Amino acid sequence: MPFIKHSGVKRKSGRYPWGSGKDPEQRSKSFLGTVREMEDRGVSEVDIAKGLGISVSKLRITKSIEKDAQRSADAAEALRLKNKGYSNIAIGEKMGKNESSIRALLDPAIKDRANVTRETANVLKKVVDEKNYIDVGAGIERHLGISRTKMDTAVGLLEEEGYKVHYVTVRQLGTGKNTSIKVLTKEDTTYSEVYKNKDKIKMPIDYYTEDGGRNWVGLSTTPNSVSSKRIKIMYAEDGGSSKDGVIELRKGVDDISLGNSKYAQVRIGVDGTHYMKGMAVYSNNIPDGYDMVYNTKKPSSTAKEKVFKEMKDDPVTPDNPFGSIVRQRKYLDANGKEQLSALNIVNEEGDWTDWSRSISSQVLSKQRPALVKKQLDLALNLKKDEFDELSTLTNPAVKTKLLTTFADECDSAAVHLKAAALPRQANNVILPFNSVKPNEIYAPGFKNGEAVVLIRHPHGGIFEIPELIVNNRNKEADSILHNAKDAVGIHSSVASKLSGADFDGDTVLVIPNNSGHIRTAPSLKALKDFDSIRAYPGYEGMPKLTDKRKQRLMGDVSNLITDMTIKGANTDEIARAVKHSMVVIDAEKHNLNYKQSAVDNNIAELKAKYQGSSRSGASTLISKASSEKDVPYRKEQTGIDPATGKKVYKYFTGEKVVNQYGGTTKVTTTSLDEALRSPGETYVKVTANKRGDTKETVVRRMTKSTKMAETDDARTLSSGTVVEEIYASYANNLKNLANTARKAVASTGPVVYSPSARKVYSKEVESLLASLNIAVRHKPLERQAQLLANKNIELKKASNPDLDPASLKKLKGQALEEARRRIGATPDNPNGGKVKIKISDKEWEAIQAGAISNNTLLEILSNTDLKVVQQKALPRTVTGMPSSKIARARSMLSSGYTQAEIASALGVSINTLYDNLN
Repeated sequence: MPFIKHSGVKRKSGRYPWGSGKDPEQRSKSFLGTVREMEDRGVSEVDIAKGLGISVSKLRITKSIEKDAQRSADAAEALRLKNKGYSNIAIGEKMGKNESSIRALLDPAIKDRANVTRETANVLKKVVDEKNYIDVGAGIERHLGISRTKMDTAVGLLEEEGYKVHYVTVRQLGTGKNTSIKVLTKEDTTYSEVYKNKDKIKMPIDYYTEDGGRNWVGLSTTPNSVSSKRIKIMYAEDGGSSKDGVIELRKGVDDISLGNSKYAQVRIGVDGTHYMKGMAVYSNNIPDGYDMVYNTKKPSSTAKEKVFKEMKDDPVTPDNPFGSIVRQRKYLDANGKEQLSALNIVNEEGDWTDWSRSISSQVLSKQRPALVKKQLDLALNLKKDEFDELSTLTNPAVKTKLLTTFADECDSAAVHLKAAALPRQANNVILPFNSVKPNEIYAPGFKNGEAVVLIRHPHGGIFEIPELIVNNRNKEADSILHNAKDAVGIHSSVASKLSGADFDGDTVLVIPNNSGHIRTAPSLKALKDFDSIRAYPGYEGMPKLTDKRKQRLMGDVSNLITDMTIKGANTDEIARAVKHSMVVIDAEKHNLNYKQSAVDNNIAELKAKYQGSSRSGASTLISKASSEKDVPYRKEQTGIDPATGKKVYKYFTGEKVVNQYGGTTKVTTTSLDEALRSPGETYVKVTANKRGDTKETVVRRMTKSTKMAETDDARTLSSGTVVEEIYASYANNLKNLANTARKAVASTGPVVYSPSARKVYSKEVESLLASLNIAVRHKPLERQAQLLANKNIELKKASNPDLDPASLKKLKGQALEEARRRIGATPDNPNGGKVKIKISDKEWEAIQAGAISNNTLLEILSNTDLKVVQQKALPRTVTGMPSSKIARARSMLSSGYTQAEIASALGVSINTLYDNLN
C-alpha cells in the first residue's frame, strides 16, 4: 500500500514546529512522550535514564529542552490561531487545552522564558566559536547571572545542535588532586585536542546578564603602555649587565608609582607592542628627560625592539599580553579621577615572605645525613602532633573534613619529600648593589654580622652555595631596601655562583649558618667563565627545541645530577653534568646545540655509571619519588578500605554490559592487578609524521600518578644509600599516618540533622547558605586559576623548577585574583582576595546543634578557613596547648627556631605559646 513519508529533523523541519497540533505525539513518539509513557507505567527516573543509556542529569536536561521546545511550539500555534481571529476558548478546543492554558501561552512572559534559553545558548555559541574551548562547569552561571538549570539547558541545546561537551582533568598545583572541567567545544573538536590545549580553556566571562538571560553585556580589560621615549636603556657597555633585569623608576610619577611597596616584580607595556619585565625599584639617579631606566646585558648594537619583549596573547586571558599572571593597580590622577597604572604586578614587597616553609630534597639530600634526619624527624613529629590533635575533634563533619585533608597532605608530603625549614630560613628576592662587597649581603631580616648561606633552585650542589656576612649598614642598599620585608641586596658577582641567577625576580633561600650546619664548597673551576650561548650556538637548519621537550630534558639532567651527588660522583663528573644542564636551560630561548653538549660532556657515560644505562632515568629514591608513573584509567577515590585506610579506586576494565533497557554500563574493578590484566579503557590516538601523514592507533587510557604514590614501601625506589634510607623511612611513616587518618574517617559517622534546630537557628542557617552561595561563585575561578597556574608555572620553573607547595599555592592565588578582577570584586572583599565563609559563634552553635545537613556542612567547610574551624571544634583546655606540643616547642626553641616560627608550625598564637613556655 503506497504511503507518504515525511523526512527531516525533529523539531527543526516540516511546515509546523514538531510537537504542535492537538496531539503532540501524532507524528512520532517524541523523547518527552516516551519518557512520560514510562513514567506513567511507574518506571523511576533512574531506570528511565539507564534504559536510554544516559545519565539522570542528561535526562533532566533533555526533558527541559523538549519542554521548552513544546511550549514554544504551542505558543506559536496559539498565536497563529489568535491572529486568525479565534477566541481563547476556540483555540483551546482546537489544541485540546483549557482557556487558562491558552492565556498562559499567549502571555509574552512565556515566550520570553523560552527565549532566555535560546539567547543564553547564542551567547555561549558565540564565545565557543571565538575561543574554541570554554568552561561551562559549576559556578560559571553565577558569573553570567543565570540559574544553573538555564545554563545546563542552554549547553544541552547546543549539544543537540552538534556542539560537544568534554570533561578534562587538570592536576591541582599544590594539592596533587585532580579537578574535572566541563568544556564546551565545536562539533569537530576531539577530546584529545581539548586535553592537549587545556591551557587554552577559557571562562565565558566576557559577557554577563542582569535580567536573567534576556540581554547580555560584554566585558574587556586592556593594559596601559608607556612611551619608549620615557625609558633610558642601560646597555652592557653602560653597566647594564651588573643590574640586568632591574627597572629603575623616578619617584613621584603617578602612573609608575609602587604605592606602599619599595620594590615589585613587574611587567610594563611599551608603545603598545612590547613590554619590560623585571624588578622595579625607585632610584635617585634617573637622567633628565626620562622616567625609567631599563638595565640589560645586551650590547648597544641591539635594536630597541629586541631589547624589550614582544607582546603576545596570553594562552588563557587574551587581554594579558605578558605571558605571566599579573594584577593591575589603579591610582587617582591630578583631577581625582581613577586611572589604570602602567605597572602590572607579578609579585611585590611581602609576597615572597611565606613562600618556603620547607626545604627541598634536591637541596637537603646533598647535605650531611645527620642534618637530613634531624629536619625530616622534625617534619614527621609535627605531623604526628597534628594528627593527635585532630583525633580529639567531636564534630563528625569537621573531623571527617580535617582528617581527610590531613591524610592527603601526608600523601603529598611523601611524594615531594619536603623537610622542615631550618631555623629562621626565609625566601627573599635578590637585588644588585655594587657598593655591597662580594662577601657581604644587605639583609634587613637577619642579624648584622651573622653568616648566612644563599640557595637557589635549580640546585646543582654545595659548590653553588655562597656564604656571606650580613652588613646592614650599606648606605646605598639601605636607601632602597630599608626594613624590606623579603628582599636582600648582593654584589652582582654573587649571582654567577647562584646557578647563574638574574635580577628580574629570582629568589633565594637565606639560611643563618653561624653553626656551619650547611655545607658549602668552592665554585667548580671547570664552570668558571663557561658561557653556554658562546660554547654551543645552533647551526643553520637545526630543529628548534620545544618548551615541552626542554622541560623533560631539564628534569632528566637535574635527576642525573642528584643521583650522581648521592652516589658520590667526583667534581669533574658533576661539572660535566652541570655544564650540560646550563646548555639545556638556554637551548630553547637561544636555539643552542644541546645534542652536541650531551656528546662533548659524555652524558651517556654518566647515565650508564650512575643510573644503570645510557638510556636510563632516575635511579635514587630522591629523583624517583615524584617521577611520573602511568596506571590504568580510574575514577578519583571512591572510598576507603576500613581495614587498611588505603584509598579505594575504580579501574575501568574496558568491558561493557547491556542492561534490560538496552543501555550499556562500563565494568569496573577495585583491584589494580585485575585492571592491569584486563584490556582496559581505550581511545584512538592520532599521530602525524613530518610529512603530515596521520596514523590512528588504539591506545589504552592511562592516568598519570607518581612512583612514590603508587608504592606501599618507599624502599622499593631506593638504590641503598644512607640518605635514601633516611628518606624512605620518612616517606613510609607519612604513608602510614595518612592511612591511619583515613581509617579514623571511615569510622566517623555523619552529622545528625535536626529539623527543629534548623527552625531555631533559621537566621544563622540563612546567613550560612548566603555565604555559601558567594563561595560557590568562585568554583569556576578556582578552575581557571588552575589553568592559568598550570601554564604559567612552566615559566616560573624556568628559573625555579623546584617550587615547593607553598610557592605553587601562592601562584594559584595570584591567578585567582586576576580572574576575580576580570569579573569584579565581591561585595565583602573589594580587593579581590579569596572569599572564605566566616562562621560566627552563633552560626557555630547552629552547626553543632545539627541545623545544617551533613553534605551542606561539608561544602561550607570546603570554603572556609579550616584552622579557625579547628579552633572552634577542639575541646577547650586550661593550658591551651597539650603537653606534647609544649615539649615540641621547647625542643624547637633550643634548636634555634624563633617563637614566631614555632607558633606558626604548631598552629597556635604567639601569646598562647608564650603563656605555655613561661
